[in-house]
Amino acid sequence: MRRDSRLSSVLHALLHMADQDRPVTSETLAQCLGTNPVVVRRTMGYLREARIVTSDRGHSGGWRIRADLGTVTLRQLHEALGEPAMFAIGNRNETPACLVEQTVNAALEGTFAEAEALLLNRFSEITLADLAADFARRHAAARHQRS
Repeated sequence: MRRDSRLSSVLHALLHMADQDRPVTSETLAQCLGTNPVVVRRTMGYLREARIVTSDRGHSGGWRIRADLGTVTLRQLHEALGEPAMFAIGNRNETPACLVEQTVNAALEGTFAEAEALLLNRFSEITLADLAADFARRHAAARHQRS
């Protein structure tokens, strides 16, 4: 099963956008993410629907963060992306009548549910402002180290 890295990509893009005082084009974001501008536009469209970003058309257009960084949580972003599966592992459902399969699935489902609840709870506590502050610290430290 392939991993869904959209949340990580969105966070990457939003931190680049937060560091700019002008709109950022899909092409620029695609370059930062190593992907296609069409993928950026499709993904950012979900965030626009959630009123987290806005877009301007035209020569000086692009994407801008609309929401306050301190109010946007990782959970909100996860939800805006359609709540993709949290784990790349899952239950086997080849023979639902098999009692062994039922036993294994019951144990795994409960564990997966607990882990997902913990993760979503933590996602609710982390804001874009937290990530932007951490990035700013790392950037300053790297700049200091180079000089």
